[in-house]
Amino acid sequence: MDQEKNEIEQLCINNIRMLAADMVEKAKSGHPGMPMGAAAMAFVLWTRFLRHNPGNPAWPNRDRFVLSAGHGSSLLYTLLYLTGYDLPLEELQQFRQWGSKTPGHPEFGHTPGVEVTTGPLGQGIANAVGMAIAERYLASYFNRPSYDIVDYYTYVMAGDGDLMEGVSHEAASLAGHLQLGRLICLYDDNRISIEGSTNMAFTEDRAGRFAAYQWHVQRVDDGNDTESLAAAIRAAQAEKERPSIILVRTHIGYGSPNKQDCASAHGEPLGAEEMKLTRETLCWPGEPFHVDGQVGDYFRRAVENGKSLEEKWQKLFDSYAASFPDLADLYRQWLKGQPAAGWDKDIPLFPADEKGLATRAASGTVLNAIAAGLPNLIGGSADLAPSTKTIINGAGDFGPDNYSGRNLRFGVREHAMGSILNGMALAGGLIPYGATFLVFSDYMRPPMRMAAMMGLQVIYVFTHDSIGVGEDGPTHQPIEHLTVLRAIPGLTVIRPADANETAEAWRCAIDQVKGPTAMILTRQNLPTLDRQKVAPAEGLSRGAYILYETPGREPDVLLLATGSEVRLAMAAADQLQDSGIAARVVSMPCWELFEAQPEEYRRQVLPPQIKARVAIEAGLTEGWRRYVGDRGRIIGIDHFGASAPAGILFKEFGFTVENVVVNAMQTLDITPCD
Repeated sequence: MDQEKNEIEQLCINNIRMLAADMVEKAKSGHPGMPMGAAAMAFVLWTRFLRHNPGNPAWPNRDRFVLSAGHGSSLLYTLLYLTGYDLPLEELQQFRQWGSKTPGHPEFGHTPGVEVTTGPLGQGIANAVGMAIAERYLASYFNRPSYDIVDYYTYVMAGDGDLMEGVSHEAASLAGHLQLGRLICLYDDNRISIEGSTNMAFTEDRAGRFAAYQWHVQRVDDGNDTESLAAAIRAAQAEKERPSIILVRTHIGYGSPNKQDCASAHGEPLGAEEMKLTRETLCWPGEPFHVDGQVGDYFRRAVENGKSLEEKWQKLFDSYAASFPDLADLYRQWLKGQPAAGWDKDIPLFPADEKGLATRAASGTVLNAIAAGLPNLIGGSADLAPSTKTIINGAGDFGPDNYSGRNLRFGVREHAMGSILNGMALAGGLIPYGATFLVFSDYMRPPMRMAAMMGLQVIYVFTHDSIGVGEDGPTHQPIEHLTVLRAIPGLTVIRPADANETAEAWRCAIDQVKGPTAMILTRQNLPTLDRQKVAPAEGLSRGAYILYETPGREPDVLLLATGSEVRLAMAAADQLQDSGIAARVVSMPCWELFEAQPEEYRRQVLPPQIKARVAIEAGLTEGWRRYVGDRGRIIGIDHFGASAPAGILFKEFGFTVENVVVNAMQTLDITPCD
């Protein structure tokens, strides 16, 4: 019986190898080596341990599987096809082709069963950490004695490149600190990268590194030994207080006589002759995309098994719902991504105040006002919570002694923070947020791009938004960052002008369920505008709105501004009015929201016949030309800042009422008087 079992297992493993290699060969593009070498550990995980339901990829309590080494996507597609997901063989035959469900790297929302978009190495490990954090928080919030309705494992398969990238170091360090015992990493230790042996650049003690991170560490010396692999996964599951890593010694391109353990197996097809030799080595039939009948039957057990697992869980949940109906309703609501009715009822209306307050401070007030109505709002900062004002008061810190805490202490780990937030959002049910200074969004751009690509509701709170940082100098003064963030497709970037616009920014971020939002906030105080004299802050939801204009007259000039520069536009409008010039002030906190408005509205706010326009923003001028036209003027900053008090910097760099007035007059061909 054991021999029969070993034979069918070997058939299954070799079928994985050959399907993955066939996909790459037909596409004439891809990475066959990793799937061929990691086939045995993938087989063991997917057939013996992974709790999933191919008939319902969105089953809430499924185990999560993250292929951090996303270049090995043909391995994942093969597993999804063989275990019965809605991914027919024809899709495998269209690997990397236009319109197929099998793109070059796994894409969340595109292929059934793909949990996360991966490819940029290292981020998948951090995504998995986020999923494990979400599991612990949700379990703490919803589970009750005898009702563990949230108890999934998060598995991540990673390669040498994942472990080299710095984000994996950051994320693994935090995961060990948080004692995420339901996180298990399978490390495909094939010791080959694109350039050759990893010994050229990667000779550290990987096991020692993870032990220092407080992980449970195991080795499997033979990546084809299915029983050793299974024993290691069982031991990892039994470890409750530490995340686990299993270092599995594999051979890239396993079964290829001339390319096994060679760099050429990493990122290029084996070639027709080598495919023939590989088939002979593995005793595999000659036709491409062959699936052995026994293999198909063996893998398709996952369909009935997954159905049974979900049905068992559903019975448990139905009993839970009978005992805890309110919690059950809330759980369903969270998973649907729907905020509770009335979540925004406590958003404050800030009174007019010339002294005002920093928008970062207003944001902190709003965050705490909405937190009670949004218990699934959870996040933190990269060691800057006192400065970014992102603590939820009285909510406790998330950690091994309190997995119900809502304040995440990410430490100085911006890249990991961004990727972890993505994993939390992908897990379902949570609205994650993260905060740091705007200048350090540079460290977060890779996961922000991925969040936008996946359409995830992640909220970024970026403070210290300009040269207003002052004495810290050019290293900490963001210049190009607004432009860079606006360049990310699908990211909503909001730079509010005062406390009430900040409150509306939070409202938009919570309502924006299909994409990430970045709020850009000041360190320095800004006047809180008198909304009896200017338009309501609700106009922010449309991206740009007419804040103020000279009464009873058509405007001669348009003053466009965001954030701290809106106050300059308002004061300049008053001075222009004294000179007989009618000005319209347009608060323009969000280009993305404005571009989404009907053309009629956009033309109403920015009438095309009015060519005299001035844009004011303490950042790069790039991008503003589309709004001011060839005749318009842009007051911005196209160079780095300097170390000096904020007031001095704004004056020296031309952010003054007088300079706005001069530029407005020049657009009207009026020579200003001294």
